[in-house]
Amino acid sequence: MTDIRFITKTKQLIDSLKSVCANYGLGNDGNEFKIITQVFLYKYMNDKFTFEAKKIDQYELNTAPNFQEALEAIPSEAYNFLLAYIDPNTPQMQPHHTITHLFNRQNENDFAKLFDDTLRQISINNQEIYSVKSSSGAKDKMFDELSQFISDASQRDAFCKALISKLFEFSFEEMFGEKYDFFATIFEYLIKDYNTDSGGKYAEYYTPHAVARIMAAIMVTDEPQGVKVYDPGAGSGTLLMNIAHAIGESKCSIYSEDISQKSSNMLRLNLVLNNLSHSIPHIIKGNTILEPYYREEKFDYIVSNPPFKLDFSDFRNDLDKDINKTRFFAGIPNVPNNKKDSMSIYLMFIQHIMYSLSAKGKAAIVVPTGFITAQSGIERKIREQIIERGWLRGVVSMPSNIFASTGTNVSVLFLDRQADNESIVLLDASKMGNTVKEGKNQRTVLTSYEEQKIITVMNDKKAEDDFAVVVTAEDIRNKSYSFSAGQYFKITVTYEAISHEAFLEKMHDFENSLDSLFAESKCLEDQIKSNINSLKYE
Repeated sequence: MTDIRFITKTKQLIDSLKSVCANYGLGNDGNEFKIITQVFLYKYMNDKFTFEAKKIDQYELNTAPNFQEALEAIPSEAYNFLLAYIDPNTPQMQPHHTITHLFNRQNENDFAKLFDDTLRQISINNQEIYSVKSSSGAKDKMFDELSQFISDASQRDAFCKALISKLFEFSFEEMFGEKYDFFATIFEYLIKDYNTDSGGKYAEYYTPHAVARIMAAIMVTDEPQGVKVYDPGAGSGTLLMNIAHAIGESKCSIYSEDISQKSSNMLRLNLVLNNLSHSIPHIIKGNTILEPYYREEKFDYIVSNPPFKLDFSDFRNDLDKDINKTRFFAGIPNVPNNKKDSMSIYLMFIQHIMYSLSAKGKAAIVVPTGFITAQSGIERKIREQIIERGWLRGVVSMPSNIFASTGTNVSVLFLDRQADNESIVLLDASKMGNTVKEGKNQRTVLTSYEEQKIITVMNDKKAEDDFAVVVTAEDIRNKSYSFSAGQYFKITVTYEAISHEAFLEKMHDFENSLDSLFAESKCLEDQIKSNINSLKYE
């Protein structure tokens, strides 16, 4: 099975699960997201367990004529050894937890109860690896009682049977030996109907892969080992996945916080699909700005696409009283008299990120482009501190509409606590990209060549006319701490040497042109006067 065939089949599975939901009255229902993502997670866990169990040679499951029968025939004590031999990041499942077992029993009475009980037991057995914690330390359950989303109790058995039948149709096993990058496509397709910017106060914003790739490639220029990677508002994890792939999944641990339960569950699934399930215990559902779970942790890499505008007036005063003044050194935005939802919460995230960097830490933060030139307020104070601390590595100003969900122009701020203050790169990519239409919105898409050009110029610290400048911290001080590349571009005036005769000829041509224009102007004036004089009062 090729990757293309595999992706096609997986998308067909997702579509068929959505079709089941629609057939039972749950299409576009608020619970559809939970059903689709949780059932998909169960499918993945089942197939991952099967794949790993078959690798334990002494149990000969890989050569058994019927895997399910062979699995159920293993004595309980020997089965415990099987679970011990399997990689600790692999789901722990009993023979009666598999999709095949449920498929074989789907015609029994109370199948919906069996289905729910199975998922509940899998959740309990795997909570140490797969559960997301809240800031209080409480762990969530991986699976809801999915049958209960069907209000008509008489349809619950049929609904669960339909789900199991779809899951039984093919296996992920063939792909587990491959690199996991292609799962990004699957994940994006899986959540495309649920990851939007229209979900209310704490909406999820999807970071374009191009921006995520650029951020990761600029940040990871060596071969780090055993590093901590953090996103204080992770969403579904696009930024985290890209930098983890750049570092190497086995060479880093992922840490994240997000106030949205939906985002936290999406991120868990994304980590599972990207061979990063060892980091799931580090996912925290909570309010990063008010009560950061990782307040005292320091991180080697931090990536963030924070919300730009958000009403946080209900806990703003609590931040003002924060005894730890070093975290919000530049201040806290005031609550406006109207439009509270315009509060610039991203300024709090920038300060929190600066507070959370390790001594060798690097960060990449998406900010509204207005931040890099604001002449007063918290924005200016933050930029001053970045320069005075010597942390600015560079800034990339992105094309407009790089995000389909917002028309705000954005830039990416690159910080490095070991930055070179004599070679800061400011890059203007605003003229790059091609405009494409996505639904009702327009979006700018960078070509592969343009992505690589941005990465190369930033990493090689190269100046290029009307595109990138290399400046010092002192240069930035002299420009009122502006981080905009355009303010540092040199304006060149070219001179062309001509003879005295050529000069006289050009002047003669100018005079003739002016005479012609003046004559035309005189004609128009006379015509206007004539028209005015012809007007009569009736």
